[in-house]
Amino acid sequence: MNRATFRFYAELNDFLPHERRKRAFEYEFNGNPGIKDAIEALGVPHVEVEVILANDSSVGFAYRLQDGDRIAVYPVFESLDITPLVKLHPEPLRHTTFIADVHLRKLAHYLRLLGFDTLHDNKYADQEIVEIAARQRRIILTRDRMLLKNGAVMRGYWVRSTDPV
Repeated sequence: MNRATFRFYAELNDFLPHERRKRAFEYEFNGNPGIKDAIEALGVPHVEVEVILANDSSVGFAYRLQDGDRIAVYPVFESLDITPLVKLHPEPLRHTTFIADVHLRKLAHYLRLLGFDTLHDNKYADQEIVEIAARQRRIILTRDRMLLKNGAVMRGYWVRSTDPV
């Protein structure tokens, strides 16, 4: 059995059980799984991740875990320019646009009031949301973690609060 040490930072800890939050922990695996698969197996949707360091070097989702790896996983950085480290998204979004799932009607309404281009329709199925987001380069807003783990999703955000105000 191979082992890697993982550490998740900031809001990525919201997806982990309490005993794994804000600390390094061991992850056991067979073979050499992709790091994206390991991150999602631990509960973190890949779209919430901005930077992955494997043994202090920035890597992309195609990286294969090796026995003894030290993995640090970071969310989106808001106040630091980390462009040289980013290996996960080929290009930045030029315009921020959203698509909200069926459970986020109020949030979609508020975003529109604030001037954000936000799609929402109670009739959208998950697969339709994924397809629209890919075609129109929209960020998916959802309370459904499994939707964010869909391999076709490039950008998304798990809305943590259930109270919009």
